[in-house]
Amino acid sequence: MPEQRSPYGYLASRLHYYSLMSKIASRPRQRPSPFAALGKRLTPAPMPPSPKPMLCTLVADPFDNPKWLFEPKFDGVRILGRFDGKSLTLLSRYGDPQNVPFPDIAEALQKALRWPAIVDGEVVCFDDNGHTSFRSLQQRFHLQNPKEIAFRQERYPAYYYLFDLLYIDRYDVTGLPLEERKELLRQTVQWSSRICYTESIPECGKELFRQACADAQEGIIGKFRDSRYVSGRSSWWVKVKCIGRQEFVIGGYTDPQHSRVGLGALLVGYYDEQGKQLLYAGKVGTGFNNETLFDLRRRLEKLEQQESPFVDADPPRGSPIHWIRPKLVAEIAFAEWTQHGHLRQPRYQGLRVDKKPKDCKKERPKR
Repeated sequence: MPEQRSPYGYLASRLHYYSLMSKIASRPRQRPSPFAALGKRLTPAPMPPSPKPMLCTLVADPFDNPKWLFEPKFDGVRILGRFDGKSLTLLSRYGDPQNVPFPDIAEALQKALRWPAIVDGEVVCFDDNGHTSFRSLQQRFHLQNPKEIAFRQERYPAYYYLFDLLYIDRYDVTGLPLEERKELLRQTVQWSSRICYTESIPECGKELFRQACADAQEGIIGKFRDSRYVSGRSSWWVKVKCIGRQEFVIGGYTDPQHSRVGLGALLVGYYDEQGKQLLYAGKVGTGFNNETLFDLRRRLEKLEQQESPFVDADPPRGSPIHWIRPKLVAEIAFAEWTQHGHLRQPRYQGLRVDKKPKDCKKERPKR
């Protein structure tokens, strides 16, 4: 006689089958990549471990040109976001990880990316007037204590304004034109209040520059619409500044006078084109509050040395001078350069942890 099967065994097997199918159906489905069409034009390539950003060339005047796009110049810090599909790393322009000072940005960006990608943008904080403010952003630097980092990110929330895409899915897209990369960027990111798209306008650089200066902004960025993404400085991306502003190396400081605390003034300079000689640019005595003065004094005292690091310094008179090893970079706003090559009406903006001293050279605008 044929073997009889228990109906209960059959029922149990069917229940197991339906249970298994239910679990499979309930799993989140992997969405097909919208970037598959890139495979017809590009060859899959490994994701670069330490991408280098494309940099702007300073030019003297704004211009109108239908072949160019114009964007606001943010007063923040340049950051590349690298997501390999599992972990996300925020990288400075020199490849240094920035997840520790900006855990809120790292968390928000990881949620915003579904596919492996490298994005380019600027991390900013805003002041009370709604302007991007490096002075506010520097409150997020130099921190290691988790409690202090958590407190500062609540007090000074950061935002990441993305403007370019270097890699997506399995493809290096740096060889594509700028406008196509920006469209791919729109598709790549799930935008939020923290991860923001940088809007651009075509052609009208003069009007955007006028508005930026009227609103006390730093300036504008111009980008050639068909430009490829290349590491290093390029004439296809340009910046036009409303006021003089650049990074300088701190080479010394003076003692405070009268009711001043901490220090009197910073002695700053820049390197020659060969990056060998530090040239004196003047002293900076404004732009500080008491907290900043005390913090700078602590940092500078650790770097003191006997000799001047400047090759051509004419030290200010009337106050003792302390020379330091040229390790710190400060951002300085100023009205103009004098005929003697010194800064007129300089004002301290903050320390730049994302810049190297040897890269601080006198910016000469090009036409």
